Formats: sequence, structure tokens, C-alpha cells
Amino acid sequence: METCLRPENMARITNFELANAFIEEQIKEVRAQVGDKKVLLALSGGVDSSVVAALLIKAIGKQLVCVHVNHGLMRKDESENVIKIFREELDANLIYVDATDRFLDLLAGVSEPEKKRKIIGAEFINVFADEARKLEGIEYLAQGTIYPDILESVKQAEGKKAVKSHHNVGGLPEDLNFSLVEPIKLLFKDEVRVVGEALGLPHAMVYRQPFPGPGLGVRCLGAITRDRLHALREADAILREEFDKCGLAEKVWQYFVVIPDIKSVGVKDESRYEGWPAIIRAVNTKDAMSATIEEIPYSVLHKITARITSEVDGINRVLMDLTPKPVGTIEWE
Repeated sequence: METCLRPENMARITNFELANAFIEEQIKEVRAQVGDKKVLLALSGGVDSSVVAALLIKAIGKQLVCVHVNHGLMRKDESENVIKIFREELDANLIYVDATDRFLDLLAGVSEPEKKRKIIGAEFINVFADEARKLEGIEYLAQGTIYPDILESVKQAEGKKAVKSHHNVGGLPEDLNFSLVEPIKLLFKDEVRVVGEALGLPHAMVYRQPFPGPGLGVRCLGAITRDRLHALREADAILREEFDKCGLAEKVWQYFVVIPDIKSVGVKDESRYEGWPAIIRAVNTKDAMSATIEEIPYSVLHKITARITSEVDGINRVLMDLTPKPVGTIEWE
């Protein structure tokens, strides 16, 4: 990753006028950089990769090849929305890879969180590399690198270590010798969102809440099973739908459901019913180093509980995680 620093006189992108000027400048730079060559992009559906995709479509059209890998750990309808927006609405050159079985087979029986993360990260690279090898004429790799990634990856003062390294696609095999295209590398996240709206991306995609790279794999606690993963996806969709209805979606920084690998006794249809608990987590933060708990009205919690326990097979309890960070982390794994 190029470790350039943002010019001190670079204006903050706070409105559409500045965003459109930035877009026009980047279109010129990208065209000058890649010429008539093809560019490959891993399109996750997150705001950074989506903004890069939309910008590059404007700049080079079908020369951009987007690869969206569904690892089976996406939230409900996320892959379908990526396909709809980019292939159908933006006419992107999009390759969709359903690698669900490939990932879940590797994860079967694996309960240790860091091992799960490493499996998911490594296999994503393998799938992406497999698709890249099938393509001809690719000389450039586009990445959704943003300025905080660079700040955290370089030493900010002599004698101080980098906070962490970012490898947005990361660790690609040596035979895939790409040059990088990183059009938003000098932008902060709030600026990326303004640019995304100026490019015409849907509000829900531009303001998509943070989602871990391993996806639902670190919210389906312990060893992942397909039935529990399905229950998690459905419960999480209900939570997001109800938050959207009552205005909490724009108020809460991150909210989601986790389901641990435990069961308790319940009652359903006048019979004993063993099911998993669905645990709601809703936090607010400025820097993700600390987080506070959003107070959810009981009327909203009662509705979410009623819907999850009646609509999602396998769940018989709904709980609320009230632990701030510290001592708890934002994610459970």
C-alpha cells in the first residue's frame, strides 16, 4: 500500500459540489493511469468498495470487472441487492460467485473465533484469486482503501509502531501481479459517504452500518451450523426492519443479533420447545475504541421479541446485551 499522506490544503468533502469536483478529478486520473487496460475489484457491498465501483464505472465502464463473493455469511438479501444495484441498475461488468458450500464446509466443527476468522479470510483470497486467474488482460487491482487505513498502517511518529496493517484484498498469490488503483485513499469515511451519494448510490448502501469481514461467521458463536446460521440471518433481518420502522436505524451506530451455541427449554404449541437465544446488541461510538449502549424503548423490544420468537424457527428467547465497551467488545467474537 502506498503510504502517501493527505495534503494539508486538501479541502474536506462536505457537499455535492466538492464531491462532484473530486469525482471528475478522479475520473481523469483513473483514465490516465489505466488507459485501455482492465481493472479488477472485489465488491463486497460495503460503502468503500461500492463507491470505488461506482466511480470506476463512470471512469472506465466495462473495463472494470467486479467480483462479488458470497461466502454464505452475508446478511439477508445483501448479495441480491449488490447484484440488483450494480448489474441491473449501473450495468456493471459483475461476476457473482456463490461460494457458500466452500466456506461452510471448511468452517464445519470450528469453534475458536480467531481460527474461524483466518479460515474465512484465507478462503476469500483463494476464491478471489481463482476468479482472477480465469480472466484475461487484467493489469490493475482496485481497492477501497481509505485514509484511516493509511494512517493506521504507517508510523505516525518516530519510535511509534503502526496501529495495525490493512490489506484490503490482502495476501494475493505472487502470480497475480497487479498494480493498484485506489481512488478514495485520501478520504475519510464521512467524505466517502458524500461521494457515494453524489454518485447516485442508494442511501441504504452509502450508510450501511459497519459489518465485519467474516460476516455472520463471528455472530453465529462457536461452531457454525447451517440451521443456526439461517436463524441468525432471519432474526437479524427482523431487528434491522424494526429499527428502520421506528427511526433507530439512523440513530444507532451498529446493531445486530448474535446467537450462541446453547439451548434452553421453552414452550411452543403447549409442548416442550428447546431453542437458541437471540441476543440483541445496539451500540453507539465515535471511534470504536469505546462504545455506549443505546436505550431501546420497551415497546420496540417487545415487538422484536414477538416477531423473532414467532417467525424464526429454532429461537425461543430474545435477550439484550447491556455491556458497554470496555469491558465488552462491540462484537462477541
